[in-house]
Amino acid sequence: MVKQLDEKTTSELIDHVGWRLWRLSRQWKDEFETAMTAAGHGWITQAQGAVVGQLRAAGVPQAELARKLGVSKQAVQQFVDTLEADGFVLRVVDPADKRSRIVQLTARGAQALDDGNRIKQEIEARYREAVGTARFEDFMAVLDELFEGQ
Repeated sequence: MVKQLDEKTTSELIDHVGWRLWRLSRQWKDEFETAMTAAGHGWITQAQGAVVGQLRAAGVPQAELARKLGVSKQAVQQFVDTLEADGFVLRVVDPADKRSRIVQLTARGAQALDDGNRIKQEIEARYREAVGTARFEDFMAVLDELFEGQ
């Protein structure tokens, strides 16, 4: 009986879209983090980067960051505490609700965001060059279609 179970579970893993997406995502992440470190932003973790990426010029209420990121308010609190201690964001009182805080980028945080955007565009430009603009645009459209279809 055990031998039959072992024989049934010895199948090889299939090549699939999830593997290919994960592999490309890891490569992209490694390129991005290497370039961010070279630009002087080696401090940023993926979670902190997600917070910074949600901020806009006027700032975002801290509670809204939790909703946008799909994490707890406590997690956002910890991320923002670290970013604030490092001088990348600051909290200001929400004029509409004195109990609430708005998280805003400092000049240092804005520079990190600008550098991140530049680096993302550079990586994307390399991808376009590697496969051609038309194929890259098709690829982007397919990714959007697959996401929106869920």
